[in-house]
Amino acid sequence: MKANELPIITFLQAVNVQFVIPVYQRNYDWKNAECKELLNDIISVETEDRGTHFIGSIVFVHEGTYSTSEVKELVIIDGQQRLTTINILYVALYRFAKENSKPQDADRLYNMFLTNQYVQNESSKLKLKQTDTNSLAFKAIILGTQNEFSTFSNVIENYNYFRSAINDENFDLILRGLNRLIFVEISLERDKDDPQRIFESLNSTGLDLSQSDLIRNFILMDLPPKDQNRIFETIWNPIEENAKDIVKQNSLVSEFIRDYLTLRKKKIPNKNKVYAEFKSLYSNKKEEAYHQELENIKSLSVHYKKLVNPSTVSDVKIRKELEYINRLEINVAYPFLLQVFEDAENGLLSKEDLIKILRLIQSYAWRRFVVGLPTNALNKIFMSLYAEVDTEEYYDSIAKVLLKKKGSAKFPTNEDLKTALKDKDLYNTQPKNRNYLFEMLENYNNKEYVNTNNEQITIEHIFPRNPNNDWSTDLSSDEYFSFKEKHLNTIGNLTLSGNNGALSNKSFLHKKEMNKEGNEQGYNYSRLWLNTYLKSIDVWTTSEYEERQNLIYDRFLKIWEYPNLVIEENDESEEQNIFDAESPKNKKLDYFIFENTKIEEDTVSQMYVYVIRSLYEKNSQLLINNKDVFKISRNTSDFRSPQEVINGWFVEANMDSYNKFSCLKRLLTLFEMEEELSIKYASGKDNEAEPNRFNVRKKYWQQLLPLVENTSLFANVNPSKDHWLSTGAGTAGVSYTFVITKSFVRIELTISTSSKETNKIYFKKLLKNKEAIEQTFGGDLVWEELPESKMSRIKIEEQGVNLFSESDWETMNEFMVSNLPQFEKALSPFIKNLK
Repeated sequence: MKANELPIITFLQAVNVQFVIPVYQRNYDWKNAECKELLNDIISVETEDRGTHFIGSIVFVHEGTYSTSEVKELVIIDGQQRLTTINILYVALYRFAKENSKPQDADRLYNMFLTNQYVQNESSKLKLKQTDTNSLAFKAIILGTQNEFSTFSNVIENYNYFRSAINDENFDLILRGLNRLIFVEISLERDKDDPQRIFESLNSTGLDLSQSDLIRNFILMDLPPKDQNRIFETIWNPIEENAKDIVKQNSLVSEFIRDYLTLRKKKIPNKNKVYAEFKSLYSNKKEEAYHQELENIKSLSVHYKKLVNPSTVSDVKIRKELEYINRLEINVAYPFLLQVFEDAENGLLSKEDLIKILRLIQSYAWRRFVVGLPTNALNKIFMSLYAEVDTEEYYDSIAKVLLKKKGSAKFPTNEDLKTALKDKDLYNTQPKNRNYLFEMLENYNNKEYVNTNNEQITIEHIFPRNPNNDWSTDLSSDEYFSFKEKHLNTIGNLTLSGNNGALSNKSFLHKKEMNKEGNEQGYNYSRLWLNTYLKSIDVWTTSEYEERQNLIYDRFLKIWEYPNLVIEENDESEEQNIFDAESPKNKKLDYFIFENTKIEEDTVSQMYVYVIRSLYEKNSQLLINNKDVFKISRNTSDFRSPQEVINGWFVEANMDSYNKFSCLKRLLTLFEMEEELSIKYASGKDNEAEPNRFNVRKKYWQQLLPLVENTSLFANVNPSKDHWLSTGAGTAGVSYTFVITKSFVRIELTISTSSKETNKIYFKKLLKNKEAIEQTFGGDLVWEELPESKMSRIKIEEQGVNLFSESDWETMNEFMVSNLPQFEKALSPFIKNLK
């Protein structure tokens, strides 16, 4: 076996060589998504001047070394997907050159990379020798006859993608990028090496890099050694220490980054795509925004440590709520809670509100469990929940959003809970849920905490699972049947006891009064709240059961509260599954969520095209071959108003929103993805009411940003729905921020690195130059160290203006536009000297 590292072009342009894909290899199955990632890598390695880009290994066996064949055959046993895809890309480059008056480029590509120019045997002409359908499809794209190809082929689909992506501006760029691709060539000798053993060894070692390893390498690899050490010590190492289960000593970095990306992109990455999503977010690592975000990731990792290791939280009340969330495994709330805890640390919400939010999440999740609603709906809810937070009404804004959920996402009402509790089997459930239930019920408002997880305290059936004969005498036959078949494992018939073995299957009176050998086993001697009512009765019939059930129900409502908020009928519409939504006629969207990704688009047409493209990328063959379900064609004459959706495939665009909804429903059913598309209509009757607070904010930023002048600040910042907008100040963790509310408008220098200590140091350094800064600015500034918060700030503010009164916008604009350049001029020289 020989292994060499060399450029891919050296391998591909070898003379009189044929790359043979053997019949036992799996089919070529790369989709557009993998092709897009490869093309992005090829372009970025050139534009970022990164030297080379490693694409893995290609393993092959020499075949026919001593034969008289005019070409040397290399049988590919590993790497065929990459090799085939790169060949398809070269075909797309060749066809582009041929069709765009680049004859020299076309000849060079054809004769150097795609064919063995001088061989006589036609079967040896193509350098890539595939099997069956793939071979025919490959010949079709070289000849330009792919539109005549009758069967589905990934070769043709990926060719069409590459061909559509290549243009005059990037043709030479892609060629130069291809020159930078390197791989490891592993050459095996048929008689000396065992190809199967080596293939299994390469693919089954279990030593593949984890997602967190790949992210670490991405962050550190291109840096000079000095910067590598600094970033590792100050950023990456703290992240690794924070994202760890301290009991099991397991690394949770991949899980943390996945939650961070969910918060950041309102999209839940596939577990094995976390690295790819992270890399796509930060294509340019030289920008200040990238280093600012590394600080933010580090800062959020501090809160992740609290979520996964509640024992590390010093505040007793917060620790207790986190322990409950952790025990109930409400991990889907972590992306949302990361930013909530960051806001709390920066003083945007009080400790009391933070605890209320933690209890709200428990109440929402626990009520849903009792009622029996599906847990998979929670992923999408918490994925985008933070986007709905109004920091001026922090808790209320979150509670209102949850209360407006419908269908599988609903917040169960008190009546829902009461109905469910009558029949819910709360005994035969997961221990974590059962233990949580009894601990919360027993310890509500109890100043003397009872450890219900004590091994001596177990769950006791008041009417036993195997009752003795006394029970059939004490109860009527109907009551006996009801307890046995309906009430046995419901909460009204369950309690806690340290004497379960002694009480066993005895009659109720025996259980109540038992004092065998003075050991006080009976309910009469219990100090538990759950047994208080049992002391006051002498029989256990349906009547007593129902009264105890109601007592526990009342306690339920106090522990797992339903938010006491009024939801106005004309308030923002709710998010709902497309199958449950009313007609889209004359309506606009606020957003839609497809397959764990939130997309802020306002028209049904945009959603229609997005979903079709996504389904194509998921399974193009299924989409294209089911013409009876959905019409898609390469022939534009098949449609009255053809619209290209992807890769030369067209659909009918001349349809109203109702029919587009119908098409999407049929497609989702075909793909068995009925639960994967939710929509939210824009607020107001017929979408013409006053816009909600989020839309007002976005509208304000849209009109303000073009007015900013005499500074490059905010030049590359997009409008958002938040009440603030930030841009970097040249030092990681320090930014200029606009703030708008219903009572004031503000410009501030926000000092919010991941370290509270660093923030206070930066603030004090700037404060030493207060006189010079204010002199340059031309007036007084407000200096807020905020010793209790992590962040500090320097600000200028104007009171008495209201974002929601459009007549105030001119005054707000004048304040922002006139003060920002001077604010920057006064502070920027001193910011540069902070480090």
